[in-house]
Amino acid sequence: MATLSIDKITKAFGHTTVIPELSLTIEDGEFCVLVGPSGCGKSTLLRIIAGLEPISSGRILVDGVDMSGAEPPERGVAMVFQSYALYPHMDVDRNIGFGLKIARTPAAEIVERVSRAAEKLRLGSYLKRKPRELSGGQRQRVAIGRAMTRKPKLFLLDEPLSNLDAALRVGMRIEIARLKAELASTMVYVTHDQVEAMTLADRIVVMNGGRIEQVGTPLELYHRPANLFVAGFIGSPAMNFLNGKVVASRGTVATVALSMGPTMDIPVERHVEPGDSVTLGIRPEHVELAGEGQPNSHVLKAAIVELLGSDTFIHANEGGESLVIRDSRGRIVRAGDRIGVALPARACHLFNGAGDRISDASEAHAEPVSSRGRVN
Repeated sequence: MATLSIDKITKAFGHTTVIPELSLTIEDGEFCVLVGPSGCGKSTLLRIIAGLEPISSGRILVDGVDMSGAEPPERGVAMVFQSYALYPHMDVDRNIGFGLKIARTPAAEIVERVSRAAEKLRLGSYLKRKPRELSGGQRQRVAIGRAMTRKPKLFLLDEPLSNLDAALRVGMRIEIARLKAELASTMVYVTHDQVEAMTLADRIVVMNGGRIEQVGTPLELYHRPANLFVAGFIGSPAMNFLNGKVVASRGTVATVALSMGPTMDIPVERHVEPGDSVTLGIRPEHVELAGEGQPNSHVLKAAIVELLGSDTFIHANEGGESLVIRDSRGRIVRAGDRIGVALPARACHLFNGAGDRISDASEAHAEPVSSRGRVN
C-alpha cells in the first residue's frame, strides 16, 4: 500500500493544455475512482501517475518520494488496461506470471504468486487455457491477476469493464469489490460510468475539462453536489433541473417561483437577492406522486412511461421543461394521464446563476463529511 500525492501538476500537448494545475492526495489503502465524461482528462491523469505520460510541471509523490521522473517499473505501480493486453499465444498461467519472469523472479516464487492470484480470482481451472478460450470477464480477471502478482504499491485500473456486456459488468464489479476488501491496496480506478464509481469507491473524484469539480464519498456527492455539473453527473437517472427565480429572501430561506410548478421556500447557505435566476434540482426518486392539496404539488401530463418491474419511470413535461419521476410503489400511470407531482423542499437542491450550490436541504446531511483523504 502507499499514499499518492499529486502536487500542482499540469499537462500540455503542444499548445493545448489538457490538465490545468491539479492537486490531489489519495490515502494509503484507499479505493479512489476518477470519473467524468469522455475527454475530461481522467485517463491522462492515470497514465501520468503510472509514468506513461510525462508531466509538464508539478510533482508525483509515492509515500513522500518524488517519482515525477521515474520510469514505470521504478514507481511500484501495476496498471490494468481497458483492452486486457494479454498475450494470445500464452496460456493463463504464463500470462499471469510473465511480468515476474521478465523481472527474473525465481521460478518457485512465480509458481507461488501465480497460484495465489489464480485462487483469489477463481481462475485455478483455467490456467492452461489460451485467452481465446476465455470469456471477457475471465480475460479481465487474468489481467488483474497479472497486476496482483507484482505486489505493487498502487493498482491503477483504466476503464477495465468498458468492453464487457451489461451482465458481465455487474459480475466483474462484484469481483473488484471483493478484491478491494481482500487486498486492502491503494487503488486508482478510472471510469465514465457513475454507477461503477458509486458502488466501488471510498472516494470519488469528479473531473471536467481536466479540472477537479468535487471530491467526496459517493453519498457526499449524491446528497451535496457542489455544482450543477456534479449534480447532473452523479445519479441515475440524472437529477431533474427546473428554472426558477427568487421572489423573496429571508435570511436562510429563499422563496423561489418555478417556471414549471409551484412557488417554494428553500433553505439556503448563501445569501440571494429577489430577482436572481436560480436552478432547482431534484432527483427522480425524490419526486412524489401527489394527492389533491399536497404542498408544493403541480399537475403535469405523463408523456412517456417506462415500466421496469421494480420501478416505473414517468417522463412528464409542461411548457418546454420536463420532469422524470421514479416510482417504486407500482402505481398505474399511462402515457397521456394527468398526474399530480410534489417536490418536497427537504429534497430540493438550489444552484445560483454560476451553477454553484447554494441550498442547505436536510437530505444533504444524510452522511457526515468524511475526513479521509483531501484535496490540496
